Amino acid sequence: MLLPMVALRKRFHERTRRSASYRDTPAVWRTMLAIDERVVDVMGTLEVTGDLDETLRDKPLILAANHIGVFDALVLMAACRRIGVAPRFMLAGGLLDAPLLGTALRGSGHLRVDRGSGATAIEQFLHASEQLRASTVPLLVYPEGRISRDPGLWPERGKTGAARLALAAGVPVVPVSQWGAHEAVYWGTETVSAPRDVLPLARSGLTSPMRRPTFKVHFGAPVDLSDLDSGTPGAPWQAHQRIMRAITGGLAELRRDEPDVPRFHDPTRPTDASSPWRP
Repeated sequence: MLLPMVALRKRFHERTRRSASYRDTPAVWRTMLAIDERVVDVMGTLEVTGDLDETLRDKPLILAANHIGVFDALVLMAACRRIGVAPRFMLAGGLLDAPLLGTALRGSGHLRVDRGSGATAIEQFLHASEQLRASTVPLLVYPEGRISRDPGLWPERGKTGAARLALAAGVPVVPVSQWGAHEAVYWGTETVSAPRDVLPLARSGLTSPMRRPTFKVHFGAPVDLSDLDSGTPGAPWQAHQRIMRAITGGLAELRRDEPDVPRFHDPTRPTDASSPWRP
């Protein structure tokens, strides 16, 4: 009886361990994260491995994750809450200015990007790096920029934005690998123009609680970018390569029994791209 009780206390401690910045997180965002974790628990089973080193907590940090489905942002948020951090996102000004949702997001402390404000791309980038440098919470980003269209669902080539931001702000990058969220909800379609466009998402999402997919998330060791300088030509691409390879390395471990293609077949997801990072 003693061992189960010890294990229960340990699990309770792990699930309630919070960084100082998490405790200082606006109540609206803490509430949204708590609701999100309950939704993820209903949709499947969350398994989190790895962690953030104590020296990285309450400091500016980029969490760089692979993108495998429309539900995976919710899984990543729940995984972050599980290890005691409250991630933020870089959101367009239009979304932050939207009624109701925008109010909640503005009060949550997300980083703002005003693409249509007339500011140059360089000005926006400098502003973003300043916001990140002054932050005490992780910024969660997708270096790929979109859900992978590789037939095996391995990471796409991606863009150097996250790497450039990390080098300019001088902040660490922690690779986050995930697998399983693609089984919860179908990819669907690029645009929604009629009710029929959301039917595949609704049908797959409604059956997920019965299918109980396993959502695996792994927080890896920080990517070593110490020898790279943001002003050196080619440095952002070198940093991007290291980040993507670190993400892919963690992903390979999570999907060791699915090394070629996912067992779960999503008939709506395009497969017209090729991953340069596949092991």
